[in-house]
Amino acid sequence: MRYFLLILYSLVCLNSCGTQKNKTTKASEETPFVWEAANLYFLLTDRFNNGDPSNDINFNRTQKTGKLRGFEGGDIKGITQKIATGYFTDLGINAIWLTPIVEQIHGGTDEGTGLSYGFHGYWTRDWTALDPNFGTKEDLQELVAVAHKKGIRIVLDAVINHTGPVTDKDSVWPNDWVRTSPKCSYKTYDSTITCTLVDNLPDIKTEVDEFVDLPDQLIEKWKKEGRYEQEVTELDDFFNRTGYPRAPRFYIIKWLTDYIAEFGIDGYRCDTVKHTEAYVWQEFKTECDYAFAIWKKNNPDKVLDDNNFYLVGEIYNYGISTGQYFDFGDKKINYFDKAFQSLINFQFKWHAAQQDYNKLFNSYSNYLKTDLKGYGTLNYLTSHDDGKPYDASREKPYDTATRLILTPGTSQVYYGDESARSLIIEGTVGDATLRSPMNWNTIKNDAKTKSILLHWQKLGQFRAKHSAVGAGVHQMITNEPYVFYRSFLKDDYKDLVVVGLGLPKGEKILDVSGVFKNKEVLRDAYSNKKVKVKNGKVLVDSEFNIVLLEKK
Repeated sequence: MRYFLLILYSLVCLNSCGTQKNKTTKASEETPFVWEAANLYFLLTDRFNNGDPSNDINFNRTQKTGKLRGFEGGDIKGITQKIATGYFTDLGINAIWLTPIVEQIHGGTDEGTGLSYGFHGYWTRDWTALDPNFGTKEDLQELVAVAHKKGIRIVLDAVINHTGPVTDKDSVWPNDWVRTSPKCSYKTYDSTITCTLVDNLPDIKTEVDEFVDLPDQLIEKWKKEGRYEQEVTELDDFFNRTGYPRAPRFYIIKWLTDYIAEFGIDGYRCDTVKHTEAYVWQEFKTECDYAFAIWKKNNPDKVLDDNNFYLVGEIYNYGISTGQYFDFGDKKINYFDKAFQSLINFQFKWHAAQQDYNKLFNSYSNYLKTDLKGYGTLNYLTSHDDGKPYDASREKPYDTATRLILTPGTSQVYYGDESARSLIIEGTVGDATLRSPMNWNTIKNDAKTKSILLHWQKLGQFRAKHSAVGAGVHQMITNEPYVFYRSFLKDDYKDLVVVGLGLPKGEKILDVSGVFKNKEVLRDAYSNKKVKVKNGKVLVDSEFNIVLLEKK
């Protein structure tokens, strides 16, 4: 019965707050956006593109750091520039996930890796402000507006579990807000939650329901910035509306959902989910949905579609084969229940390495039709903190794209996957090797990189145009040569595609009977050639070993 009446109130509001569709691109008119089929691009805000060199240094963050452990200059403006010039559209990306952009600790910390600053965004100092290294709220407003005009959704990153480390410039939060021990042992549910992930990463007491005052450091900061009264008034309004106790997690939930109501972001990727009580994410979803409904009501001309606010959770070591539950040993938790639409799939890289195309595609289609029906999975092969990526040496960039983009479920392209950005950087320690700046010069000047990028673009655009690729039902047509089709049906929208992989170069004949009718004209999206169905088959003459067939 935890806050049942408040949840009911929010649901009533959601049902009564009308929305209007605003289809902004030809692609959105033809293809309904489905999160389960999305092609999502994940980037480190600081490492992607520097759009404003004037904000590269703030808070005197000038000490020498370990390699790739300081700020490199990437910012929100840099992302917006690449959206505006069509980089993401060319890549078939229809959603972008940014690492946290809230204000980070001002100092640095050295945990045996060399001095590190909070360039990655996961060391929060103030949830209510953007870090000036990343940009301003005006920059964020423009990012969302430009992205939406391109039919691209924006997903921010939510951290509720912890603050940033304590440094000589960043004091620990009050004892009624955080704990600094014990360290998590991960043996049970409780020993994964009521503990600190690592030394010097204060853990928010998300289990507390008692009243806590605002931290002195926030009060002092807000007064200095001239916004103390405004922040307190907004908090009063929030707690009066919801009836929630003024407990740590509800302050943070309020601050995070403000970005939805103010800027119209489309989703949150939630950090360290299993280290926070499961009910916290149900409470978070309630307020995210409420804020999204408010934004839609206040901005009817900017609403993209009727999709709900997107929540995807990071539960380290969760895998799609376990269905909706994560096993802590002493307890199994369903994080999809009244919380997440999708979870990051840590198994995908192993499945991709061990299974042939059909076993991979067929098993994922079956998971999504059965155990995960109504929900989704977020597949990745490389990421910012996975020290064992699918292809660390970037020897298989074409195969990486084919497996990731064509597997059922949401695909997560990590920045530089599409350009074989190196994941092995000499002189780095730990996950810093995964976080080098985007290799724009190589994309511009290297012929091999351009060829790799083109492969990702063709597959990505095909996926973005066809919901069947990510959210459809998979069915093999022939094993030799390997040809399959995907089918997707939603309301009045029906989508069918046929794909062939590992085909001979030159002429190849594909059986499309039962999928396309005789005399229908099809297009191979990979070679951009038109073909006609004759006797249930098509003949494609191209220099490639891939065929992506769609109805012309």
